[in-house]
Amino acid sequence: MSGRIKEEDVAHVRERSPIDEVIADYVQLKSAGGGQKKGLCPFHDEKSPSFHVTPSKGFFHCFGCQASGDVIAFLMKIDHLSFTETIERLADRMGYQLRYEQGNFTPAPAGNRSRLIAANALAAKFYQEQLNTSPLAAHARELMTKRGFDKSACETFGVGYAPDEWDGLTKFLREQGFTIDELETAGLSKMGQRGPIDKFRNRLTWPIKDISGDVVGFGARKLASDEEDQGPKYLNTSETPIYKKSQVLYGLDMAKKEIAKKRQVVIVEGYTDVMAAQLAGITTAVATCGTAFGADHIRIIRRLLMDDDAFRGEVIFTFDGDAAGQKAAMRAFTEDQKFVTQTFVAVEPNGLDPCDLRQQKGDLALRDLIAKRVPLFEFAIRTELALHKLDSAEGRVNALNATAPLVAQIRDKSLRPEYTRLLAGWLGVEVETVSSAVAQGVKRQPQQSAPVANEEETPQVQWRPNPQEPRLILEREVLKARLQMPSLISNWRAIESGAFSHPAYIQLAQIIAAAEEQSSIEIAQITDENMRSLFTELNVEPIRADGEVTGHYVESIVARLREVGISRAIAELKSSLQRLNPVENEQEYNQAFASLVALETTRRGLHDLALRSI
Repeated sequence: MSGRIKEEDVAHVRERSPIDEVIADYVQLKSAGGGQKKGLCPFHDEKSPSFHVTPSKGFFHCFGCQASGDVIAFLMKIDHLSFTETIERLADRMGYQLRYEQGNFTPAPAGNRSRLIAANALAAKFYQEQLNTSPLAAHARELMTKRGFDKSACETFGVGYAPDEWDGLTKFLREQGFTIDELETAGLSKMGQRGPIDKFRNRLTWPIKDISGDVVGFGARKLASDEEDQGPKYLNTSETPIYKKSQVLYGLDMAKKEIAKKRQVVIVEGYTDVMAAQLAGITTAVATCGTAFGADHIRIIRRLLMDDDAFRGEVIFTFDGDAAGQKAAMRAFTEDQKFVTQTFVAVEPNGLDPCDLRQQKGDLALRDLIAKRVPLFEFAIRTELALHKLDSAEGRVNALNATAPLVAQIRDKSLRPEYTRLLAGWLGVEVETVSSAVAQGVKRQPQQSAPVANEEETPQVQWRPNPQEPRLILEREVLKARLQMPSLISNWRAIESGAFSHPAYIQLAQIIAAAEEQSSIEIAQITDENMRSLFTELNVEPIRADGEVTGHYVESIVARLREVGISRAIAELKSSLQRLNPVENEQEYNQAFASLVALETTRRGLHDLALRSI
């Protein structure tokens, strides 16, 4: 890069980057009618979708948190990119070669995202080449073959090999022009006693990608024995400016479209489990990266599933059958209710993880495991029941005391009676007995805040007019019509200055008037952040017409708005006339009276026009 991106290239990239296609990498969008699409907002938690996208205008707007803008603003906000980085990513997406202005240029700092992404991408290629060609990687290739993954599978998932050298990768990347600071910031190198050395040595590597497909880090499995390498079996990239393990799911870049299409996601525990599941035909499999499945992961998945009351899918957890796996399942029990959609558990009876199951019994066995999933509530309750001796009265009482609180924790009240009946059957006791115990458990539950699925963090924006305020609806509709269908309002300047009453609408009307000669207004022309937000909001919000928006309809609402504005002017003029003495201020009085007559005539004409245009 040699300077600032040329303005015409910025415009070219913006115009040819369909906003709905870019946003679909992060949010599942559904048709909202009228050429609009909607989904769950990626910038705040909500139960019902309030995030709207208007592809024809190239804008998005959330009516919950007021986030808004064009395709560039979306990427900058969701991925914390600079303007230049955003343009470069969109250009790469469409295969467009950017041109840069010559002149003053300051090299990008070490933390610059594009540099860190580039370093990680080259590291991934380096590791893959080592796995494919290096004689020292024979034991790594052998391990992957034993786990059921051939060369093609390794290439599909980008599996590589970090050589058993102190600074093999570091030297390679230094030769490509990266600084030590950049490599340390990216988590690829670290300082040793004699200088910079590689973060990973003698390990299998898996590139960890963000949802858009950029390599942001690595997971690495130890190949040496514990005596030779006392480090952990699995080692991940440390957190960096581009890698936050709580916000990344391994395999999501490959699975996201299938997750949105099938409305299902399968959560497995490791990199090879994702590979096994994907190769077995379970194309919605993802895994966490060295951390527990948590709230940030839930938010990502909810957006892809369109997880709301109207559209429910499936979240399926797979856990090892050992004690640790069962503990993980019970932990998921407390987290799963942050989903609106139903969650399930698939645990192999013999304790095999998905990779081992595929290796020993084939693809069909792995698909059958997922098909035989059980609801997470049922699994949690049965797991607890297994700890008690149900063939004795004391055992059944203890089991009831342990499981009734689990049923009481179910936030969906409609499910509690069903699980109460099921628990009574599993225990072999009367339903009334279990129902009473569950009721007691509900009473003992602490007052909990609403789950993530129900949280709607809607900031109160003081400058923003209330969209539902009756006296302002007409002003809002006319502004929407001008922004969305400018050809239907031929002379904006004909609208009286007093027609708009809210300060925000007045300011936006003035911006439109200043650009009257333009058929449309570019968001880049608006410098005030509040106005930019209102501009995109009104571009996205549907016009309230019954049926198709016609020229007659727009003519009608413009006439009604002008009538309201003139009525205000008439009221002020009448008040002024009352204060004037017709004898002492004869000329001024006569001029005001003539203006009043003219305004009344105009008002009646507009009233008739509004009625004729309906």
